[in-house]
Amino acid sequence: MHRSAPRLTRILACAAVPVMLVVAGCSSDSDGKTPDKGAAQSSSGTSKGAAPKDSTPSVAPAKYAELPEPCKAITVKTIDELVPKAKSKAGTPSTSTDTSARGGCSWNGLVDKGLKGSQYRWLDVSFLRYESVATLGSGEKRAQESQTKEIAKLKATEGAKNVRDSVASGVGDQTTTVAYTLRKTGEDFVYATTVARAGNVLVIVNYNGTGYAGADTPNDQKMMDGAVKATKDAVAAIATANK
Repeated sequence: MHRSAPRLTRILACAAVPVMLVVAGCSSDSDGKTPDKGAAQSSSGTSKGAAPKDSTPSVAPAKYAELPEPCKAITVKTIDELVPKAKSKAGTPSTSTDTSARGGCSWNGLVDKGLKGSQYRWLDVSFLRYESVATLGSGEKRAQESQTKEIAKLKATEGAKNVRDSVASGVGDQTTTVAYTLRKTGEDFVYATTVARAGNVLVIVNYNGTGYAGADTPNDQKMMDGAVKATKDAVAAIATANK
């Protein structure tokens, strides 16, 4: 009984201490020391002060990574129809320092009808592929911006007459054709240029022609239809190149 007296005395003493102090005593470290408040704050601050996330805006990846071979993008059947007597059905490729980003090809031919005059036709196709860049936007957005600028430039062609435009549905994501007449080398040339967008790729097809030696000037609607036909081939070639 005498040995348990000191222990009982301590228990009674603890019971007599105010509640706040009891809680503090129970929450102390095993060595009886109260936890360092500064350390707790530091630990809390560490979780709140985690490294900031990258503030660079993210953009959707470009839809198409490849371009088709420009001179094979328009079918032989379409070339025969739009450019009869083409000097080369294989086409003439344009020079490009980066074929993954841009490329083009052209065809031209003259149908000589003797005393009835001659019909000249020119067709060319250009591809422009845009990558997604965080500071500039997605490839699709960049292609859209370029398309708007190209259409505006066509409508403002110096010396152009009878300018009109038409939207072609079902060709790529968005397609507009601009037609006009332009006097060159003493003849009236009819131009029809289609600016189409397929994802992050811009396709520009220019189809023009004239009649020589008294031959009729081409009908602008037929020229527009021809440009759209070639554009359909080009857009299909993009999808095929990326399979």
